Amino acid sequence: MIDLHYWPTPNGKKVTIALEELGLAYRIVPCNIGRGDQFEGAFLAISPNNRMPAMVDHDPPGGGEPLGLFESGAMLLYLAEKAGKLQGKDARERFHVMQWVVWQMANQGPKMGECGHFTRLGDRQGDQTYALRRFRDEANRLYGIMNCQLYEHPYLAGADYSVADIAAYPWATGWERLGEDIEDFPHVKRWLEELAARPAVARGMEAGSELGEDYEKLPKEEIERRMAILYNQRARPAPDAP
Repeated sequence: MIDLHYWPTPNGKKVTIALEELGLAYRIVPCNIGRGDQFEGAFLAISPNNRMPAMVDHDPPGGGEPLGLFESGAMLLYLAEKAGKLQGKDARERFHVMQWVVWQMANQGPKMGECGHFTRLGDRQGDQTYALRRFRDEANRLYGIMNCQLYEHPYLAGADYSVADIAAYPWATGWERLGEDIEDFPHVKRWLEELAARPAVARGMEAGSELGEDYEKLPKEEIERRMAILYNQRARPAPDAP
């Protein structure tokens, strides 16, 4: 059994899709990032970066103690290896998959996340014109990279569906919120529609949907408290710090 410390965000949904596709038994352990669960000691013992998701495999390959992992890309590669699926048939294919998982972690997720952040922020922290232009351009560039790759190949890493597609899919579905027109990227559109039709993708995207909160219904003071938790974080002191 795998415990998945989870909140329904794109990074969390990558892992639920992979678990559903691979047919691995798991249970969701809610990690309410608005409330601040990611700073609890038990969670930090698994994910020192205080970011969700994190997981604990109670039946790791080779046996032994439960294995805890953080970073969604590492989890996807681990799960694919554990199940022996969705990772390529040989070393060449596995590294094609791996490079697109790393691309997603280093480029698509961070840049589209920042684009979404500054879009939601509006002018509440002053003029965001440059930040919006910077990250909207980056989002557009990244959709273009995917579009060219998917013109050449059915899937991101080549001929076969893999965890590379799973990594990118939840972020790519947010094109409208990022101010993009999916008609500009017809090969991405084809790919999105194909993945959306996969039952395991639908289950993974739906997982934990009951956990979401309507921020509009929270008191203003609670919203401000949560914004302080989620944004502008600085270093945590080491335990022996004065």
